[in-house]
Amino acid sequence: MSKKALYLLGIAITIVLGTFLYLKFCCNCTINTPAVATEKVAVVVAQDDIFVPFILNGSGIDYHTNDNIKFLKNSFAVILPVSDSVSIGIENLKTFLIANPKQKITITGYATAGETNSTTFENLGLARANDIKKYFVSKGLSGSQFDTKGEIIDKLKTNSDTVLGPAAYKFEAVEAAPAVTDEWIILKDKINGDPLILHFSTNKSSDKLSAIEKQKVADLVRYMEHVKDAVILAVGHSDNVGNHDSNVALGQKRAEFSKKYLSRQGIDGNRITTESKGPDEPVGENTTAEGKANNRRTVITIK
Repeated sequence: MSKKALYLLGIAITIVLGTFLYLKFCCNCTINTPAVATEKVAVVVAQDDIFVPFILNGSGIDYHTNDNIKFLKNSFAVILPVSDSVSIGIENLKTFLIANPKQKITITGYATAGETNSTTFENLGLARANDIKKYFVSKGLSGSQFDTKGEIIDKLKTNSDTVLGPAAYKFEAVEAAPAVTDEWIILKDKINGDPLILHFSTNKSSDKLSAIEKQKVADLVRYMEHVKDAVILAVGHSDNVGNHDSNVALGQKRAEFSKKYLSRQGIDGNRITTESKGPDEPVGENTTAEGKANNRRTVITIK
């Protein structure tokens, strides 16, 4: 090989070896470069709002708030204190129930199958419903206006270990009581304005009624059949002949006789009350036979 060829070969080997050594030892070296200021951009992750609204919705009440009654997981006890907005809703409910004493509300409590029920209730949902009812009663609401139920569902909304509002409130339709119409008001006024008066002999009673008295009895029977909470009052009276206490007892016997007579006409005896005024409220002069006869009586009215 010529000298020139060897010279060129040496140059080529030097270039190759130098490139190899540069790549091996210099490419991993730290290169100091001027710092470039960078602005950090905050990353905002969108999250769903975590709330379950507290809803009281029935005929005559409509209250909503995004806060609610809360429980710990696996617990039946309401977390206290409840929020101001829930407390306001409970006060509104109290006012509503006082104004509507026949209103019924069913509280349905919820729990998941994964929660542990350590109560004596058949499920944790029912235990929660009963604790809500207990809390309502502690705030002055009537326990008789609440029923409770419990249900196990797949999922409840939670925030960490807190269960949010696992309950619903169903307002039952109140069945209106049959109204006392003008017809019955008029009939009651007629009965009490011109009451049935049964007269008696000196120490005897009689159920021989006149046609007018029989019509008054028929009016009483008709009224009592239609106005189911009505009560009859039978008051016995006597003249002033004899001992006062004996006359009071005689007046009571006359009232009891009248009660038995009305019961035979179809009026429930439990809806008839009796009392005696004895000789204390005369309507006639006890100095005449006619006056005494008028005083020996039972007056029957609607209370």
